[in-house]
Amino acid sequence: MRNDSRLSRMLHVLIHMDKHQHSATSDMIAKMLNTNPVVVRRTMAGLREQGYVRSEKGHGGGWTLVRPLSEITLLDVYRAIGEPHLFAIGPADDQPQCLVEQAVNVALGDAMKEAQALLLQRLDSVTLDKIAADFEEKLTARPATSYSCAS
Repeated sequence: MRNDSRLSRMLHVLIHMDKHQHSATSDMIAKMLNTNPVVVRRTMAGLREQGYVRSEKGHGGGWTLVRPLSEITLLDVYRAIGEPHLFAIGPADDQPQCLVEQAVNVALGDAMKEAQALLLQRLDSVTLDKIAADFEEKLTARPATSYSCAS
């Protein structure tokens, strides 16, 4: 199963948006993420519906943050992008009548429920301003060279 990087990518975009004074077009964001502007618009729509970003059409339009990073948690963004699967592992269903498979699935299911609850709790405890502060700290510690996401 392929990794779903939407959460990471949207966190990246939101923090960049906070650092820039102007709005970001879907084309600009798509270039940053090496994806299609349609994918950007579809993903950003969930963030707009939840009130984290706003979009304006036309010349000078684009996406802008509506709320400060301190009011947005990782869990907020996770939910806004549609709550993608957190884990790639899951129960088998090849032999549903097999008692061993049933026992394994119960044990895995319980462990996965606990792991998911713990992860969601952690996502809810981290705001985007904490990540932005970590970025700023690392940027300040670098030599006085130009910064780029590509570096």
